[in-house]
Amino acid sequence: MRISLLRLAVTVAVLALGAGVQAQTQRVVPESKAQVQLSFAPIVRQTAGAVVNVYAKRSDRRQNAAIEEYFRRFFGDNAPGMPRGRSQSSLGSGVIVDPSGLVITNNHVIENMTEVKVALADRREFEADILLRDPRTDIAVLKLRDASNLQAVELGDSEALQVGDIVLAIGNPFGVGQTVTQGIVSALARTQVGISDYQFFIQTDAAINPGNSGGALIDMNGRVVGINTAIYSRSGGSIGIGFAVPSSMVRVVLDSARGGAKNVVRPWLGARLQPVDGDIASGLGLERPAGVLVTAVYARGPAAEAGLKRGDAILAVDGQPVDNPDSFGYRFTLKGIRGQAPLTILRGGKQAILQVRLMPPPEDPPRDPVRSRGRTPFAGATLVNMSPAVADELQIDIADDGVVVVDLEERSVAASVGFEKGDQIVAINGERLANTRDADRLINRNGGYWEITVSRGGRVFTTVLGR
Repeated sequence: MRISLLRLAVTVAVLALGAGVQAQTQRVVPESKAQVQLSFAPIVRQTAGAVVNVYAKRSDRRQNAAIEEYFRRFFGDNAPGMPRGRSQSSLGSGVIVDPSGLVITNNHVIENMTEVKVALADRREFEADILLRDPRTDIAVLKLRDASNLQAVELGDSEALQVGDIVLAIGNPFGVGQTVTQGIVSALARTQVGISDYQFFIQTDAAINPGNSGGALIDMNGRVVGINTAIYSRSGGSIGIGFAVPSSMVRVVLDSARGGAKNVVRPWLGARLQPVDGDIASGLGLERPAGVLVTAVYARGPAAEAGLKRGDAILAVDGQPVDNPDSFGYRFTLKGIRGQAPLTILRGGKQAILQVRLMPPPEDPPRDPVRSRGRTPFAGATLVNMSPAVADELQIDIADDGVVVVDLEERSVAASVGFEKGDQIVAINGERLANTRDADRLINRNGGYWEITVSRGGRVFTTVLGR
């Protein structure tokens, strides 16, 4: 009879031989058949049925519609020479987190896909609707159609994890079928990974390979503590460095989907932050680099309202230490958009606590979008007014006014001339833009000549374009 590790008692390796007698180390070996047969099988049985395979596909029709209709009318759908649309597909994993059919996976598994299918461990297959995509956390929520008798697994508390805890990774690596691997939590709060906007990952040495994306990282209580997302690898295979999105952040995305939201609404600080390095820490009187430095405060934001000032160092959010802007963003996002969040700050060598109002970034002024489709360099680009909501969405610095490229069609004129999503259009033909009405007027002015000043990533440049 197998015994779960959940019931395993810690074996004491040091024997006390009496007062004043030197302790000695005893080699620990299994003492019974039951100990030899210790297994993770009970946890796997409890959870594996909730881990699924996710298949996503996009048909990409790029051929000329008139030519396609010509072939179809005279030769039929299967005629030689019939233009074919290209298709793209992806394969990943997912986790059923609600018996109603809610599935968590990675956004990159279904990104740009239009058709999604989910295959269960019992080989049933279901079409799935995409309820919410959140590229900033690389998490997406799916809803299975007409599904019943589903096994679900509970989200655990990733905040309770400790380095050294045993975890299991369950997914579908390389498409070979459901696979379970075992390891430990190698590190917590990994922020310099470059995977998503909210970088605060669980690192594990449990083998994670391509196809595991979206699968479950399970603790010894049989709960999901992370969604496997990426690996560090030189070969494409696992070398024991994998990363998972903590369940605490997954819960934020899941709750938004359950509430019917199409996007995750996050709290807005209204301040610009930078890491604290050794020199800054010395200037602040800190023993070591810690916290984040406030470099700018938006005049009408929650930070200004709470009394936060340029030069303050934020050391903690609700008592949880922060070490860089990524960890601050993670901790602040977990607070939601209601009530207040206590920030521990350092100012003039003294610590204080400021209560910051939790609120979403305002869309003031309204976006008032303009989409150019004429013979202009902006054809295929959507321009909107700058606002805190737009700046937060695009992860760019807030400007007092101006217009921003918020959307860009693939293979459009605007994309081909070099515009990028997030570009702020500062001026056209020497005239500064205050809003999208100015942009619409100047873009469509006759003459076929455009001198365009763009701000991108803190760099301002001017380009000249003509017909």
